[in-house]
Amino acid sequence: MDQIIEALESGAGSEAFAAIPVPASYRAACIEKADEKIFEGVPSHEKDPRRSVTLREVPVPDMAPDEVLVAVMASSINFNTVWSSVFEPVSTFGVLARYGRESSWAKRHDLPYQVIGSDASGVVLRTGSAVRNWRPGDRVTVHCNYVDDQDPSSHNDSMLGSNQRIWGYETNFGGLADLTVVKANQLMPKPRHLSWEEAAVNALCNSTSYRMLVSDNGARMKQGDVVLIWGATGGIGAYAVQYVLNGGGIPVGVVSSPDKADILRAMGCDAVIDRAAAGYRFWREDGTHDESEWRRLGGDIRGLVGEDPDIVFEHPGRSTFGASMYVVKKGGTVVTCAATSGYMLEFDNRFFWMRLKRLVGSHFANYQEAWAANRLIAKGMVHPVLSRTFPLAETGEAALQVHRNQHEGKIGVRCLAPRDGMGIDDPEMRERVGEAALTRFRTK
Repeated sequence: MDQIIEALESGAGSEAFAAIPVPASYRAACIEKADEKIFEGVPSHEKDPRRSVTLREVPVPDMAPDEVLVAVMASSINFNTVWSSVFEPVSTFGVLARYGRESSWAKRHDLPYQVIGSDASGVVLRTGSAVRNWRPGDRVTVHCNYVDDQDPSSHNDSMLGSNQRIWGYETNFGGLADLTVVKANQLMPKPRHLSWEEAAVNALCNSTSYRMLVSDNGARMKQGDVVLIWGATGGIGAYAVQYVLNGGGIPVGVVSSPDKADILRAMGCDAVIDRAAAGYRFWREDGTHDESEWRRLGGDIRGLVGEDPDIVFEHPGRSTFGASMYVVKKGGTVVTCAATSGYMLEFDNRFFWMRLKRLVGSHFANYQEAWAANRLIAKGMVHPVLSRTFPLAETGEAALQVHRNQHEGKIGVRCLAPRDGMGIDDPEMRERVGEAALTRFRTK
């Protein structure tokens, strides 16, 4: 592994990386099938990923013809990493077992452990015989859309593929490790002005936000649209704010503290709602909705921007969904990609059908969308929202902080990178973009 770092720091070419021996095993953050039941009876918020995530040596898997072996310099924590680590809503080992029955190559993924993680930045070490566009030494980021290009259902929009999966969640060999094996169509060029850890945090959340707001598969935001963004300084919300501002829209960011409100204003989002200070109670104690609170939220939005939102960027789920469907304007769109506060959603259908609103489900992004989102990062038009980093050995602690919402933006994990700040190949562009924009979320 030291040879990889030395080759990167010396600017070595493709032949040098191809000559670096591949070890028999590597370090990886894993969950164990034997631990599936350890959290039975434990309330969700009390489940501790530090109990389930272990750092262990695992063998390097064989590489299929359409795959590449990547030395992972950095990765990040996403909510699916938390879900894997606390085995909810289901254990991923059942998913891996079903995948393992599809083919001889898929069988590699059905193991008594899972290497987790759905983001990565790093350098290509080996390429399969069918790989055309990448070679050893290429600096890359990895997106998590894992599809079978032999399936016709994936060729219009690969997110509609009948066997589309999320790498590192519904597959094995994820990014929270020193090495990973991924499909060649998961690779994108690493933005040259970013460090490894800054480049590692973008692919999943940035691409998700792009599809939700910008793509024809999402809300199709246009100039002047008012967009209500829940969790506007969180992993996907902070990218959503940037897309609304870049696209000529008007973001209304919802956060939970004055510090988070200050971050939004520094980003250029002037309309901010501190939901903790407002004290909204969308649910009564008897488990029914309080429509008067929906109206109060709508009034607060109009007080800030003078009209109801054209789009609501939804991901909390149960706690906010009824309010979101109410406050979006007549003919407006609610676009949702998650349900971090609960999956069973309720809303008043009268305000949905009689006001001709649209509800759009959105899940990650196809390769074209992920590539377009990565291009905007590479051009310095959208910035990473990295708040802090942890070493690979502390992946469980990093996942716990995300699970308990003790973070802003994204949490990065250094894998092979021995320290923060490595991997910047274009310092001149970085200076033009400005450290203030690149490190706005940084706390440690």
